[in-house]
Amino acid sequence: MGVEIERKFLVTGDAWRRESAGVSLRQGYLSTVPERVVRVRTKGDLAVLTIKGLSVGAKRAEFAYEIPLDDGLQLLEVCKKPLIEKTRYEIEHAGLTWEVDEFHGVNEGLIVAECELESEDQPIEIPDWVGAEVTADPRYYNANLIARPFSTW
Repeated sequence: MGVEIERKFLVTGDAWRRESAGVSLRQGYLSTVPERVVRVRTKGDLAVLTIKGLSVGAKRAEFAYEIPLDDGLQLLEVCKKPLIEKTRYEIEHAGLTWEVDEFHGVNEGLIVAECELESEDQPIEIPDWVGAEVTADPRYYNANLIARPFSTW
């Protein structure tokens, strides 16, 4: 079984911007029930179908499969709306890759950083531009940003 262990944080300031060029992502959800989130994501000419299980702390089951781009684009059309639109920046810091997501559309203004870990108790060095941890706050789950976009908070 695939397992995802990640921690999520709010981003402060702009110092992270000079570290990476961003890539545009579009993603939609076919299912958003906590026990089984099913997501479709396009990134350039790549499309991925991802199934995630229930989160327990910073850990959950995750299965990701590359699919043909045309299939991904068609699946985005049948996903719940609005789609998640964001620019992703990958930044290396102290041995970890931090993914900084700058949201657009109805989630404009939200910027979060997450890092994937080998274990839940893995020590991490937090960059200066990382603020409060929101790993356990479901408002920041991408799947929940469809029903309750950041712009409505």
